[in-house]
Amino acid sequence: MSMSNSAANARETASGVAYARTSDGIGLAYRRSGRPGGPRVVLIHSLALDASVWDRVVGRLEDADIVTMDCRGHGRSDKPAGPYDVERFGDDIADLMGELGWSDAVVAGCSMGGCVAQAFAAWHPELVRAMLLIDTTAWYGANAPAEWRARAAKARSEGLASMAEFQAARWFGDRFRMDHPAQVQHAMSVFTANDIDAYAATCAMLGDADLRRHLGGFRFPVSVVVGEEDYATPVETARDLAAAIPGASLTVLPAARHLTPIECPDQIADAIRSLFRRANG
Repeated sequence: MSMSNSAANARETASGVAYARTSDGIGLAYRRSGRPGGPRVVLIHSLALDASVWDRVVGRLEDADIVTMDCRGHGRSDKPAGPYDVERFGDDIADLMGELGWSDAVVAGCSMGGCVAQAFAAWHPELVRAMLLIDTTAWYGANAPAEWRARAAKARSEGLASMAEFQAARWFGDRFRMDHPAQVQHAMSVFTANDIDAYAATCAMLGDADLRRHLGGFRFPVSVVVGEEDYATPVETARDLAAAIPGASLTVLPAARHLTPIECPDQIADAIRSLFRRANG
């Protein structure tokens, strides 16, 4: 959605969505909820979804001052032409915080959002109180550039709807899919509505991302959380990530897969509260 349409922006703001302008002129959609003056937290969603990934977590953190955003190329935010760069996505977080007047925050990211959180922390460490990395990695591996571009090519040739069933099984455990069909259907609706060019550019960005060299320099509390059944970023990947970050903790959530903020909101909210305590300790 372009910020050039001020009337549309005003309507969206009235419905709870506000817009920030980045330093390179991109409009980012975000919501602010919880208690103003409470502990500040920025929540960053996964690839091809939007801020609604965090809805079930936000409802469990009523005492926090929470910002959920749609990353560029996603949701209601602007969708500029590629290529995309994970450092620029991290700069977007800094730009948003600057518009809010926030000097620091706990930052949490799921999957792609975890890569963005690491980039943000690498280039803007003074803005980070603590960081929660969920179902994510610092590097997808030597074959990632080709694999992610192949995923984008499949989406272009066959359509995102052709990938929905695979994505649902990749993102959510069998029991969750049976017990929470509305949650799964919402995620699939967001997924299939993506702009294909923005999706392809983001896939290429993730394939190229390599944040490993920054991990040893993080000097704030970090927690890593992963679903036990996550085969997109498996437990071993999460274990390696936590081991590379000084003092980082690792939590494995039983019987969960790749989108634990939706599947396990109580545990994710608890992990954020724990970081509030560690940051204040």
